Formats: sequence, structure tokens, C-alpha cells
Amino acid sequence: MVSDLSFLDYDETEELQELDIPAGELHLKFKLSSGREMALAALNIVEVMSVTPDQITPMPNVSPLLLGVMNLRGEVIWVADLGQFLADSRPLHLDRMEVSVVAVSDRKDRQMGLAVDSVIGMDWLEVDNLQESQDCAQEMQPFVKGEWHLGDAGDERLRLLDAKTIVQSERWTA
Repeated sequence: MVSDLSFLDYDETEELQELDIPAGELHLKFKLSSGREMALAALNIVEVMSVTPDQITPMPNVSPLLLGVMNLRGEVIWVADLGQFLADSRPLHLDRMEVSVVAVSDRKDRQMGLAVDSVIGMDWLEVDNLQESQDCAQEMQPFVKGEWHLGDAGDERLRLLDAKTIVQSERWTA
């Protein structure tokens, strides 16, 4: 039995700590093999994981953009090289200990794993500050919602991808 209940006493003279309420929406930031930074809205992300390359089973006669399939909590999902899908200059190398895979959903029961070079982390980003994407490769354009200009000079760009459009793309069957 607890005999010291002093923790229940509230001292009105104590200053209340202000909560930092983040502005914007939560996004996952990651890098492609070329080093280009991208983001996905957290609402479309099912799971972020590090898997060994042998957990991705290659499949014959499929699009070269697809690395294979993997088991995600009892469900078999396709895993793709997101950089190659977006016409990035360098393919993802699987000759390493772990591969970062972002499992996304189109909210219609379709899930897919997007293999990326590295995950940077989560960040609150102002969607109101999103600008039209410039100098974007034609293959990438349909899947980019816009970009944020980062840094003082604005030369760094963070592109926001549309997970739903990526999952539903017809390029997977090509």
C-alpha cells in the first residue's frame, strides 16, 4: 500500500509548462541512392523497417523496378526501388547488411514496400509552404505533390511524394 500521497498535492504557485504544439503535418524524410531528399505524408505510411536483403524474395518476369516480395506481418507485399521508379540516377544497392523499406498504403487495401537508401526521420512540415516542383524529371512529375525550399539560399529542395499515386501506378506492370 502506498503511504506517501504527496505526489497528489498540486501547488498552484508552480509555473505551468507551455506545450510546444508543432505546426504543419507530420512527414517521413528519407534519401534516395543519389542523395536526393524526399518526404511522404505520415498518414500513408503503414510501417518503416530495416530488413536484410534476403528477406526480399526476387520474383521472375516482373518489372525491373520491383526488387521482389516480402512478408509484412503475414501479408505478402511487393518491394520496389523507389529511386529507380522515380528515374533517379543511381540504383539501390542490396549488397549491404540492411535495407530501409517504407511500407505505404493507398487506403484501398493495397500496400507496397518502397526501398530507400536511408531514413532521415520524422518532421513537422507546413503544407501551406509547399511550392510547385521545378526541374523535376518527367518520369517523377506525376508522383510529386510539390517541394519545400530549405536552407537560407533556398537551393536545397525537399520533394513531397504522393504515396497513393505511386502505389496505384501502371508503371509497376510495365
